[in-house]
Amino acid sequence: MSLDIDLSGFVRQTDDGARGIDFAIDGMTCAACIVEIEQAMKKIPGVEKARINYSNSRLALGWKDETLDPALAVEQLRRMGYVAHPFELAEAESRDAEHAKFLLRCLAVAGFAAMNVMLLSVSVWAGNASDITPETRDMFHWLSALIALPAAAFSGRPFFTSALGALKRRALNMDVPISLAIILALGMSVVETANHRPEAYFDSALMLIFFLLIGRYLEQTMRQRTRAVAGNIAALRSPLAARVNPDGSVTQVPTARIAADDIVLVRPGERIPVDGSIVAGTSEIDESIVTGETRQRSVGVGADVFSGTLNFCGALNIRARAVGAGGFLDEIERLLENAASARSHFVGLAERASRIYAPVVHLTAAATLVGWLIAGKSAHDAIVTAIAVLIITCPCALALAVPAVHVTASGALFRSGVLLNGGQAIERFAEADTIVFDKTGTLTLPEPRVANARDFSGDLIERAARLARSSRHPLARALAQERPMGAPYDGAREEPGAGVAASIDNIETRLGSAAFCGLDASAAAPALDEGSSVIFYRRGDETAVFRVRQTLRADAVETIAALKARGFRVEIISGDSPAATRAVAETLGVADYLGGAKPADKVARLEALKAEGRKTLMVGDGFNDAPALAAAHASLSPVSAADVAQASADAVFLGEKLAPVARALELSRLARKLMRQNLGIAVIYNAIAVPLAISGLVTPLIAALAMSGSSLVVTGNALRAGVGAGESRTPEQAQAGEPEGSRSNAGAAA
Repeated sequence: MSLDIDLSGFVRQTDDGARGIDFAIDGMTCAACIVEIEQAMKKIPGVEKARINYSNSRLALGWKDETLDPALAVEQLRRMGYVAHPFELAEAESRDAEHAKFLLRCLAVAGFAAMNVMLLSVSVWAGNASDITPETRDMFHWLSALIALPAAAFSGRPFFTSALGALKRRALNMDVPISLAIILALGMSVVETANHRPEAYFDSALMLIFFLLIGRYLEQTMRQRTRAVAGNIAALRSPLAARVNPDGSVTQVPTARIAADDIVLVRPGERIPVDGSIVAGTSEIDESIVTGETRQRSVGVGADVFSGTLNFCGALNIRARAVGAGGFLDEIERLLENAASARSHFVGLAERASRIYAPVVHLTAAATLVGWLIAGKSAHDAIVTAIAVLIITCPCALALAVPAVHVTASGALFRSGVLLNGGQAIERFAEADTIVFDKTGTLTLPEPRVANARDFSGDLIERAARLARSSRHPLARALAQERPMGAPYDGAREEPGAGVAASIDNIETRLGSAAFCGLDASAAAPALDEGSSVIFYRRGDETAVFRVRQTLRADAVETIAALKARGFRVEIISGDSPAATRAVAETLGVADYLGGAKPADKVARLEALKAEGRKTLMVGDGFNDAPALAAAHASLSPVSAADVAQASADAVFLGEKLAPVARALELSRLARKLMRQNLGIAVIYNAIAVPLAISGLVTPLIAALAMSGSSLVVTGNALRAGVGAGESRTPEQAQAGEPEGSRSNAGAAA
């Protein structure tokens, strides 16, 4: 059969006549892959540019030779063990990327301008305390205006645009008082400078813009990252499918053009493009995106397969069944969309406060202006007093009340091995009362290990591990990790689906299936248990049966016990078999568990818990966990999780231990307490300061100082989230109720 790959529809052309194409790369596991892929791509004749973006698993190729076929890159990557999906940047993702660049430019301008204006302001403050002349002071103020006005006009656009949009909708948001405060502070500063008055507030306006832009930019980058991962999910659809024609020839066509009952060819290393059933061929399928289980499933004629799953070792002919919007990946995206939509109704503390705060600020300032005019005061005095009210009530303290705690708590969580993905993650974690764990890759380590390695001699393990390095089979990789520094044997040969063989000291050595090694499969019986796979080894009369299985995280038992001791309800929901799930649940002492669960089953269970009034924290790592992670009240993923799982989760935890899960819950509850305290401080500050400002006892300068002082108070209180974090407690300490650090010496001695 001939195979014709046409990627012309994905090639873009730049203004200088160069050509390019983007690929989403499946199979990158570490930063070292970047160098490997880029060097291999540049060796293709005609390729001038090859750039990997590791954060979103993208490869950008560029060339000028019109005869170059980008399919060469796909084939080269396939031989290297990577799968490349042609990728077109979505309009929404492109728009997010441009907005992130815009915010970064605004942030840079505001920061640079604020530093320069602050230098001038310090000179004025020092001069006011000594012998500065009015002419010199006015010159410094005009220089500040020369810097601040254009800088604020440029860098304040995100707030001005948002405020204008809200006003057009006849609504108020936090950006309305922020914009008014900026504009009026700058306008008043210009008027005061023109009238040779000693106060100006150019520095305050720019610093307000700068600090608020930091939060906006971080929020945008998180949204952009989620979009990028969503784009990679779309790439998993395999936009091209190899359709087998009636005459036996094979043509690459867009997957959208595959109809029901069409026959599709899937070669080893390719993802299956459609749901269907096998009509010819045998292979092993990686269905981890469906079940979460890393073990491959042996399939043959009549077996059902799903789109997005990975074909390992044999060519398959598949009769398409679910096409259009009826496939497995479509179901995942639908579940994700529904979950995200439902979850968006969550409103944080700051947002709830701002709904009341914004209109109150405007009404107070307006009432002050009108009241002073009615009292017979001059328009200048009335306007200055109203501006003082607006400045003193500028939502700096409120705007910092929650973000300041977020920043400090985020740092404490980072030191505990937890990286936040979303701004409201801490509040979600603090409210959780039920924890639902996935099994495979979450309670267990993501990569399988050889469970009985200690039963064999070091020399035998050395030879088997080095031989395993010549195979890309997942079980072989697990065995190879027993001797990570071992080099593969020269001349080793692999037979797909059977095993790998080499001559070691003139003795034929084999590793793989029982038949391939010439052994009786019944020899594996003593090694088999639920959740285990076996690898056979033979070198002359020397034989071995390696048992490969996933193992629990080292502190899983202690962490689960600590969570239960704190009053959390703990459940396990897994796509793995019910028997394997039960075994893990019994080991961990978890009474509520469900095995063999599909993505929709996991979401349904979370909805049932929600109906009971529970606020659930979902902890999972697989593609099949993504809808549940998005549907849960809060969610966590290990750093080894699939990209879509990490993007759907509120946070990612590092390392091979489960303790960061417990630590995230503990720190989040402390952070929520501090957030509420800060909001209380902001309310008390306004209750005291606003009446003074309305009465005219507070000048704009004092108002600016008071505003800054309130911001410092809430920031100082927020720092307690870091101080309160202290050293990370072990699960044993948390369970026993011991204070932090009380067993650090004992731990060090151990």
